[in-house]
Amino acid sequence: MTATAPEAERLWAEEPSNLAGHCRIRARIAGLHCSLCTGTIEKALGRQDGVDKVAVSLTHEQALVDYDPDRIRPEDILTTLRDIGYDLYDPRKLRPFEEEEADLVHEGKRLLVAVAASLTGIALIANVTGAWSVLVPLSVVALMVPVAYAILRPAGRLVAVGGAVALVAPAGAALAARTSGVIGETAIGWITGALALGVVFGVALHILRMAYQSARRRILNQHVLLEVGAFAGIAGGIIGLSGVLDDYPTGPFFAVTVLVANYHIFSEWLSLLVKTRSSQAVKKLLDLQPDTARVVRDGTERDVPIAQVTAGELVRVRPGERIPADGRVERGHSAVDLSLVTGEPVPVERSPGDEVTGGSINGDGTLLVEVTRVGEDSFLAQVVRHVEDARVLKPGILHLVDRVLRVYTPTVLVISAAALVAWLAASTLISGEPDVRRAVFAAISVLVMGYPCAVGIAAPLAIVRGAGEAADLGVIMRTGEAFQTFGQVRRVVLDKTGTLTEGHPAVRDIEVLAPGASQDELLTLAGSAEAPSQHPLARAVVDAARARNLTITDPDEFASVTGFGVTATVTGRTVLVGRPQLLAEHGVAIATADGAISALHAAGGTVAAVAVDGALLGVIGLGDELRPDAVDAVRRMREAGMTPVLVTGDNEHAAWVVAELVGIDEVHAGVLPDAKAAIVRQLQADGTRVAMVGDGINDAPALMQADVGVAMGGGTDIAVESADVIVLRDDVSAVLTAQQISRSSYRRTRQNVALAFLFNGIGIPLATTGLVYPVWAMIAMAVSVTTIFVNSLGGRPSLLFQAIGSVGRAPTGPAAGPQPAAAH
Repeated sequence: MTATAPEAERLWAEEPSNLAGHCRIRARIAGLHCSLCTGTIEKALGRQDGVDKVAVSLTHEQALVDYDPDRIRPEDILTTLRDIGYDLYDPRKLRPFEEEEADLVHEGKRLLVAVAASLTGIALIANVTGAWSVLVPLSVVALMVPVAYAILRPAGRLVAVGGAVALVAPAGAALAARTSGVIGETAIGWITGALALGVVFGVALHILRMAYQSARRRILNQHVLLEVGAFAGIAGGIIGLSGVLDDYPTGPFFAVTVLVANYHIFSEWLSLLVKTRSSQAVKKLLDLQPDTARVVRDGTERDVPIAQVTAGELVRVRPGERIPADGRVERGHSAVDLSLVTGEPVPVERSPGDEVTGGSINGDGTLLVEVTRVGEDSFLAQVVRHVEDARVLKPGILHLVDRVLRVYTPTVLVISAAALVAWLAASTLISGEPDVRRAVFAAISVLVMGYPCAVGIAAPLAIVRGAGEAADLGVIMRTGEAFQTFGQVRRVVLDKTGTLTEGHPAVRDIEVLAPGASQDELLTLAGSAEAPSQHPLARAVVDAARARNLTITDPDEFASVTGFGVTATVTGRTVLVGRPQLLAEHGVAIATADGAISALHAAGGTVAAVAVDGALLGVIGLGDELRPDAVDAVRRMREAGMTPVLVTGDNEHAAWVVAELVGIDEVHAGVLPDAKAAIVRQLQADGTRVAMVGDGINDAPALMQADVGVAMGGGTDIAVESADVIVLRDDVSAVLTAQQISRSSYRRTRQNVALAFLFNGIGIPLATTGLVYPVWAMIAMAVSVTTIFVNSLGGRPSLLFQAIGSVGRAPTGPAAGPQPAAAH
């Protein structure tokens, strides 16, 4: 594809498309609030000539668009995005968390202004004639003023109290002026009209723009329905001001418009609050790759930025450093931590001719590596791409509210038009003259009553409740999939290392083979010999000795034999610890250990043989221990209707050992990161909902591909940030806890949606009579919002205020970006 925009100014990234003859662009979108936004974007872009496939991710603010370059340009696609009200930013850069929080603060300011306008409008029209008449002002004050206080609280208690008082002050002044007779009915009409116009064309102008662009593209969504209701209220108020129709309410119609916009802004802010709490994915993954590499050029070593390293160059990697790029070992021997590829905790020996992966950690030896892959071809870049693609293309969920609104919105418009035509026709047939006043009143009342203001808060409030309950139990629920889809999961893919097992090697067996020796003696000598080593297996031996309160002494002499083990002198005795081959090379007879070694290998363990003064002392079996609750958790998953599947980067034998212990029948072993995601896709092929549970970088693409990704909280940043659910507890059974919370949250969401539409379902037929006063629309709004608030939060309103307090303030420290989202 020929680019027409300078590289530095592009707001899209080009990628290969899987559609023949097409190109693909990735765009990052700011301003997404809820699933309504994703549906609007997919429809608007999908209707453009030349666009064949659109996928939008709400949580991660991205769109993938496959298009025919002969029929449309990327600039035209992005212009449409801007037209419908969304901002774009460079897809090659991650959006700073501070910007997301700034968006929330900005939306919070809009909400505060809308609340002040609503309270003022209500004060201007309210007549206290009974319990119903005080319901609207009481519910708005009881709900919105505490929310306003919570929004302002990060600025200080004094500012928050002052701000809450300032919100109520204009309403108090308006009420005083009205009751004292300073302003009359005509003035009230003009003032409420000014408030309505100020809110619609000022505070909520962004909603008007999006509604216009959606309507222009024949997309009937909640934005369109809001503006229809708002303009219906304005139209009713203008008719009252003009005096064209006798005895027509003015102030109440304008006040309804203000309240409708207020509740919609509240729902937008609430959705943005829920979204902002989820962290940005992939941010930490690229940090794994070093910024520089020690390149050997013309016989000298120099530090070169990694972007300037080319394939074929030689780089020096010293002990403990991250390998800067994918390559092949030219010289040197070392144990390399490849856990980011395989997920396994035991380092792998690397010698000349062996492949190494950029981002993995070098052990005790020094390596000279020939670079074979850089940039987009490198392993880490491919993992990033797999995660990004899975994120945007993962099986989406059509939210319950969206499904209802697709039918509800056109229905309201049709009923309003039908009421207008029916009253004009019926009155003409009966009396010979059309009853214009009643027909117009009925049509406008249907539109005003038809906006389901409470539906926008139905899902976010249920999520706030579920997220709060989950946090109390050590589980973080991050996304819509976590709440809506988890309850429908029928297959659960489990990683082995760090999920079913502890994720680090430990001593499992000790076989003493020398007459008269004991386990304590063997462990004391082995632990003392291994004390200076930083190898994970050596640390496991030392930890086991200390756990028995054995005395570990520093060796007089120590030498590490890379890839084989250590030789040391401990209290005057020569000790060898390592592979059986190491002992054999030092002339130690190991034939008597063959049976023990075979048994330990058969159990899926690693064997360290120990010799003292040239004689075999015994062998130590090391391995990754099962989590204590793993067997019970797998059993309970089956009882809950989920089929467990084991997928691991480890070898076939070790995988089946664990599978048989926990009771899993389907195993995929030796699987690389992109293949894990492919296995998840295969399991999803028949429409089955699939969850993935993992903890490593190699799990990240599969976590994102799954309908629900569950990360064990002790895992890597990228695994945690790719997941829908994060388990902070150190047990697998928390996965079942998360599923139970998902089911209860989705049940509460369905209840909320039903309650939201209940009052509209009653009010719309009544409004068609032309006898329903606008204030009843306000009462319906107040009752439905209050009912949903009570149903969602019940006796725990503090959960909402905790959620508000967790975001909307500047993070502390350079690493604060994703942390606030993962702390609740």
